[in-house]
Amino acid sequence: MTAPAATAPGGTEGAALSVLPGVLRQALGWADAHRAGFVLPPDVLEPHTQVNSTLKPLGELAQLCTTIRRSTAPDAPEHGTAGELVMFAWEQVHAGDLLLELLRGEPFAAYPYEIYAAFAGYGLRNEGFERLAGTLAATRGWAHTEQQANRELGLINSERRIGNPLHADAGSVLARTWLGGLSEPWMFEGPSGYALTHTVFHITDWCCVPERMPADIDAYLRAWLPPWVDGCLESRQWDLTGELLAVAAALPGPPPTDLLDAAWPALATAQAPGGAVPETGPTVRAAPPGDAGPGPGPGTGAGTEPDPYPFLACYHSTLVTAFAAALCLKRLTEHRADAAAEVTGAAV
Repeated sequence: MTAPAATAPGGTEGAALSVLPGVLRQALGWADAHRAGFVLPPDVLEPHTQVNSTLKPLGELAQLCTTIRRSTAPDAPEHGTAGELVMFAWEQVHAGDLLLELLRGEPFAAYPYEIYAAFAGYGLRNEGFERLAGTLAATRGWAHTEQQANRELGLINSERRIGNPLHADAGSVLARTWLGGLSEPWMFEGPSGYALTHTVFHITDWCCVPERMPADIDAYLRAWLPPWVDGCLESRQWDLTGELLAVAAALPGPPPTDLLDAAWPALATAQAPGGAVPETGPTVRAAPPGDAGPGPGPGTGAGTEPDPYPFLACYHSTLVTAFAAALCLKRLTEHRADAAAEVTGAAV
């Protein structure tokens, strides 16, 4: 059974806060229940191993769960679950020793450095890795590695997290990005959308330091996020929708409540009962036991129903949904508390 396309023509006040706790709980619960999908294979260091289906999912688990833990209250169940998942990922990389081996084999590859930076941002360190990384980061080759501007911002943020000198000025690199150039909003499409979201992630340390966002980019995003999100929902781009909502939570100042109230109930319709969210396309509800329908996926999710999607088709969008939900829930809760305090102060 497929669900109809969701759009966000307008939202009811408080609609986002009414769905966000459940969306976060289910999405993070799915990731916790699917740890087996993130386990690295024994041959992960071999040249034939596909990084995108092994190290990439694990690195994303570590990074997004680090932010979820930073964005949730210490007494919240999701806070504990996110921390457990980060430690699970750290065990998978042998407390950083596996990343050190990767860096020795590919000394100018950015991905071992960026994965390690996710752990470093959590306070997990490996002395051998940092010693080698510091040596490599001091070379001319490291400073002049050619890459897209938004990817270079990711490396700069990783350097900041690890504590190495920045190889380039972040502001100059930002100016070369699609977002930094304040590109014509009608030129927004899939690749530019993902470049935009990751530019924001890198300049705001994964949406946790909104004050790093320049004022002109803040104004540009506040103006154009609503139609972009609406277009993504209409075309069932669930993964990109989640990333854009994380960007909305990274804006300095008051959160865009109208956008979040309109979009979150619509995105919530894409979440399966077990917590999984597909990257794109029609949503599929797993058939009840005994009924005809799609067969179960590789495991069961946070709920009791079997997964309607293969792991690699939904792990990223599900993690992104949890990540964005934690950020938006924090911002909206803080905004509501601030508004209540202002009313109380005015009454006094």
